[in-house]
Amino acid sequence: MSRLSNFKTSNPAFADYFWRDKSSSSKTMSVLGILTKSFFCIVVIAAITVYVWQLHSAGTNVRWFTLAGMLASIVISIVISVRQNWAAFLVPLYCIAKGCFLGGFSAYIRAKFPELPYQAIGVTIVTFFTILILYQTRIIVVTKKLRSVIITAAASIFLVYIISWILGFFGIKSFLWGTSWIAIVFNVIAAIVAAFTLLLDFAYIERHKNKAPKQKEWIATWGLLVSLVWLYVETLRLMNKLAIRF
Repeated sequence: MSRLSNFKTSNPAFADYFWRDKSSSSKTMSVLGILTKSFFCIVVIAAITVYVWQLHSAGTNVRWFTLAGMLASIVISIVISVRQNWAAFLVPLYCIAKGCFLGGFSAYIRAKFPELPYQAIGVTIVTFFTILILYQTRIIVVTKKLRSVIITAAASIFLVYIISWILGFFGIKSFLWGTSWIAIVFNVIAAIVAAFTLLLDFAYIERHKNKAPKQKEWIATWGLLVSLVWLYVETLRLMNKLAIRF
């Protein structure tokens, strides 16, 4: 979400016609390059997440992993937004920070509901390919109006989270962290918006593949990671609330 200021983001399309462009070069951004970098980054995030899970299982307090990882990922994302040429060095650091955050965040949920993190991963993967199919078949077309709606919705949700987080320091508990129907509905909306941000990533990749410099693959990878992590977090939070309530 912290990449919202750079809203011209998009995502790779796996249909054959995205691979046929003969103008592609090892010096320009390619779908294969993005996929390779994305796979590497996901492996890093997963490895750190599992490590934090092990620490939590051993009795270590992983709260600081969650907080430090969240703050670090936000700061790194802001820097990437204004210094895109540093992305090759910063995106791996972003993955480490996100791994710490996801590990700490999901460790507590995993302790009560061991299967939920894996189920959330499954839902995230299915959602990713569903959005990809909708984009490639042009059932959903990313117009300027749709882009503006997605950006506005995502920014609004992010702002609500920030305000709620700040209020927490003053002992004011936001409805977002409860299991009320309002909290659940907000979670559902946030998850839908997170899924729709993938459309922006797909559009960015389609627009710049085989044209933009090779280093732009890191920007595209970062955009995909931000969307996927946000979608996973919202999905896991929603599933946790439903599990507690029912």
